[in-house]
Amino acid sequence: MIHFQYSGRLWSVLTVLALCVVIGCVPPPERPIGSTTTGSTNLTSVASNVTTPYTEPLVEEPVTDPYASAEVETVTPLDTVAMAPTTSLANLVHIDLELPAPAFKGTPVPLEEPNVEKPRGKPRPPFLAPEGTVNLALGQRVTASDLVPISGELDLVTDGDKEASDFGYLGTRAGSEWVQVDLGQKGSIYAVVVWHNHADARVYRDVIVQVSDDPDFLDAQTVFNNDYDNSSGMGIGADMGYVETSEGKLIDCKGVQGRFVRLYSKGSTVDDKNHYTEVSVYGRPAA
Repeated sequence: MIHFQYSGRLWSVLTVLALCVVIGCVPPPERPIGSTTTGSTNLTSVASNVTTPYTEPLVEEPVTDPYASAEVETVTPLDTVAMAPTTSLANLVHIDLELPAPAFKGTPVPLEEPNVEKPRGKPRPPFLAPEGTVNLALGQRVTASDLVPISGELDLVTDGDKEASDFGYLGTRAGSEWVQVDLGQKGSIYAVVVWHNHADARVYRDVIVQVSDDPDFLDAQTVFNNDYDNSSGMGIGADMGYVETSEGKLIDCKGVQGRFVRLYSKGSTVDDKNHYTEVSVYGRPAA
C-alpha cells in the first residue's frame, strides 16, 4: 500500500512537469546557435533568449584628412626654375664681380630720406648667371644727356675702375639726367651693376634703369625704378632707394634682350648732381 502511494505521487509530479513544458513554464533545453533545429523551434527564437552584455552603440565618425585643408607649398625642382626664358638654375655659375675696396665703415642711412631699404649688414649673396656671362659694357661707348659734363669723362663709366676717388667718376649737371651704354650688339642681360659716387653713404634719387634695342629708347623696358613720387615724370617705381657702398647696386634683369642700357638719376642726399663711377652690364651676346 505504501509503495502504491509513493508511485502515485511520483506520477503526479511527472504529470505536472510535462504540463509545464507544454505551456512554457519550463524553457526547453538550449541549442547551440547555428545548430539544426526541427519543429517550431528555429534559430531566431533561440537567439532571442540569449542575453548579451550591454555595449555602447558604435557611431561611425567621418574620416577626415588633417592636411586636406592645409595650404601645401608647391616645390619646383631647381632644374625647372627659369632665371631667363632659355636658362635654368641647373646651368648657372658664380660670376665674380671684382668689388672695389670699401671707402667707409658701416652703412649709415640718411634718417630723413623716405623709401630707403635697410642695409643688409652682411655681404651680398653670390651672383649666379649662365655660364659664359661677361661684362658686356667693359670699354664700350658711353653717351649722356648732359653734353658737357661738369667733371670727368664719359669713358670713365665703362673703364673697369670702380674705386672711390675724387676724380674717377663722371659728374653731370643737376636735375634728372642719364648716361647710356652701347653694348655694341644685342645680348641677353642678366644684371646691371652700377656704382655712383660711393665715397660716403649717400642715397641717389630717382634711379631708373632701362634696356632697349633703340638708341632713342622710344621702345624700352624698365628693369629698375625707385622714383616713389614720380618726380622725374617716368612713372612711380616699385623699387626702393639704397645707400651707396663699394658693392654697387646689382639690378636683376632676368635675361632681358637689348643692346642699349640707359641709367637715370636726380641728385642725391649730398647734393643735386649726378655721378657715375662705373656701370657693368653682365650678359651674353645674342646668338
